[in-house]
Amino acid sequence: MISQRKVAIVTGAGQGIGQAIAIRLAKDGFAIGSLDFNTDTAHETAAQIIAAGGEALPVKVDVSQRDQVFHGVDEVVARFGRLDVMINNAGLGPTTPIEDITPEIYRTVFDVNVGGTFWGIQAAVKHFKARKPAKKGDVIGKIINASSQAGQVGNPGLAVYGATKFAIRGITQTAAKDLAAIGITVNAYCPGIVRTPMMEGIARKVAEETGKSLEWGLEQWAKNVLLGRISEPKDVAACVSYLAGPDSDYMTGQAVIIDGGMVFN
Repeated sequence: MISQRKVAIVTGAGQGIGQAIAIRLAKDGFAIGSLDFNTDTAHETAAQIIAAGGEALPVKVDVSQRDQVFHGVDEVVARFGRLDVMINNAGLGPTTPIEDITPEIYRTVFDVNVGGTFWGIQAAVKHFKARKPAKKGDVIGKIINASSQAGQVGNPGLAVYGATKFAIRGITQTAAKDLAAIGITVNAYCPGIVRTPMMEGIARKVAEETGKSLEWGLEQWAKNVLLGRISEPKDVAACVSYLAGPDSDYMTGQAVIIDGGMVFN
């Protein structure tokens, strides 16, 4: 069945920020491709969207594998008949003090965070190029990448993660220049400290080292936020909603910081 809605694909849609983005964009009227390494959580996100009256297709995808990303995007397009927005959200964020970095950690995190972004861009462009702008400046497709506050400044203990997020900012700028002429915009969002399973894992490790609770660990991170709280996934999803919608059509190559006041540019 071909969807009458615009279609957005979200990688890492099974939990945290990705799930919040998928649910928000479904509320905005998009049919959603819910891509995740975890089959169960991909289906859970899709089920929530469908139960609320939306359209969604869950697909198991390991974004570090180029062929799986292409297959997953193709499957969503075959189901819904089009692609309008590609959100390369999936990522890993282990704590990696400089002296603890191993070749395995380095390769795994770069393969998912950076490789997954490259493959998502390529898979989306393949389908976007099937359409042509009606006139110069028209937008036929949008690519939105997950960078981070940690891709703006270096954070202690996050050397590998931060390196990937700096890289994604560079990829976003270059892809914006490469793809503008065919009507594709490329932007990124840069969350700060978000209450996700990944962030809770980092905070829990810090807390356990001092014999404190998870909430104590999260509060330590919140001290660095001007607005006095860590963000919820829905805060980030609201920013992505703007980037996915028509009000951002004249924006490309940008990395929008949504961190509650941690980094100022």
